Amino acid sequence: MAGTAIADRIETARLILRPPEEPDLDSWAALHADAEATRFIGGVQSRGQSWRSMAAEAGSWRMKGYGMYSVIEKASGAWVGRVGPHWPEGYPGLEVGWAVLRAHWGQGFAKEAAEAAVDEVFRRLDYDQLIHLIDPENLRSIRLAESLGAHCAGAQQLPDPYERFTVECWQLSREARAA
Repeated sequence: MAGTAIADRIETARLILRPPEEPDLDSWAALHADAEATRFIGGVQSRGQSWRSMAAEAGSWRMKGYGMYSVIEKASGAWVGRVGPHWPEGYPGLEVGWAVLRAHWGQGFAKEAAEAAVDEVFRRLDYDQLIHLIDPENLRSIRLAESLGAHCAGAQQLPDPYERFTVECWQLSREARAA
């Protein structure tokens, strides 16, 4: 039977996924300072806002037993991005999301990490479905969601403080992922 927490460390062929740690802040803030990298995830954040978002994910691990992982490249030890489950207040369901530093785009890291995170959620948590909330112009994320087995279920309005954004809700079922 599924539990209430996921593994706090996952290793893939090239990556380590683990909860955010204080030394991740420089990289986390660099991701959130990049207008192109944050174009579809709410836009640029100050270092202070980045700290709060990172702390919220770290706190989610304590409160809920899951949260976004910091993704680390094994070969270099470099922080690649953040990937994993979260369910912010007001969201329509448990989302597995992803964001990768632009220097690491096109290397398959987002897909490798997202597959590991999605599989861990379905293995350990009692959810038969999860979501990906994606801006309809974010073709890279749409392709990634499709590769995971998700389908578009239509438009979704985000809650405060992102209510100005309308996204598509991509749904992924346990059965579709297993297929």
